[in-house]
Amino acid sequence: MSVHQLLPGFLLLLWLPTSPARHGPQLWGGPHPHGPPRCYSAEELPPGQAPPHLLARAAKWEQALPVALVSSLEAGGRRRRHDGPASGTQCPVLRPEEILDADVHQRSISPWRYRVDTDESRYPQKLAVAQCLCRGCINTKTGRETAALSSVPLLHSLLVLRRQPCSRDATGLPTPGAFSFHTEFIRVPVGCTCVLPRSAQ
Repeated sequence: MSVHQLLPGFLLLLWLPTSPARHGPQLWGGPHPHGPPRCYSAEELPPGQAPPHLLARAAKWEQALPVALVSSLEAGGRRRRHDGPASGTQCPVLRPEEILDADVHQRSISPWRYRVDTDESRYPQKLAVAQCLCRGCINTKTGRETAALSSVPLLHSLLVLRRQPCSRDATGLPTPGAFSFHTEFIRVPVGCTCVLPRSAQ
């Protein structure tokens, strides 16, 4: 799946409200929504899998841009057009004649690359996050970086599940290997754009 195919969804994300990362309500695994959180063992729920009662929500996660991009990034991990400069910090020289068929993140005057962020205590475990390649933005006449504008990331607020230790007995002490899930909102960079600098450099 190319970035071109995901562009409509990306533009939709930009319209969605963003909010600071915060902890949300607990997601209960039992039949009583106000009871204690369900405590799982690794045998009951292998790493990387969502709780059974959240499978419908997990299907929606697969449609979110940070999740949907992961498979294509991993499949083309060795190709420069997905990974960008190896260091992830080199601002490229924009040559329009060379990138007419390139993806949006390469044709932008605030170009970015994607990398896969992995967190085993989170679901989804893997997210595609954008990294701005320039501090400034690229001048369309010269194709080189200029400090007249600044590159900033576009942040999308995404609901994720966070694994936390829990107790499977009456002691209340964490049971080794046992975990429950809590919801959390995180802010994921999904692209970059150009803005006026806050002050003259």
